[in-house]
Amino acid sequence: MSTNKSLLTILIVVLAVAPTVEGGPALAVGCVAACNAGAVACYASAGLVFGTITAGVGTPIAAVLCNLAQGTCMAACAASVIAPTP
Repeated sequence: MSTNKSLLTILIVVLAVAPTVEGGPALAVGCVAACNAGAVACYASAGLVFGTITAGVGTPIAAVLCNLAQGTCMAACAASVIAPTP
């Protein structure tokens, strides 16, 4: 894996496990946009095009992992928006 692909993979992992959003809908939109940008980068690092893969037996494992990371990132965005603030 090239350095660029490695960095993009690290980016999607970081986005998946560490998004924090406090401050309302505008920042939530930014968080979701970052998740989507990370997913596109993750697909690209695997030589795939985001949005062109359908689920099934032949789905590349890289696409599955990118999708899982994006889902985790989106869940963290949603949780940070709906979580009560002290």
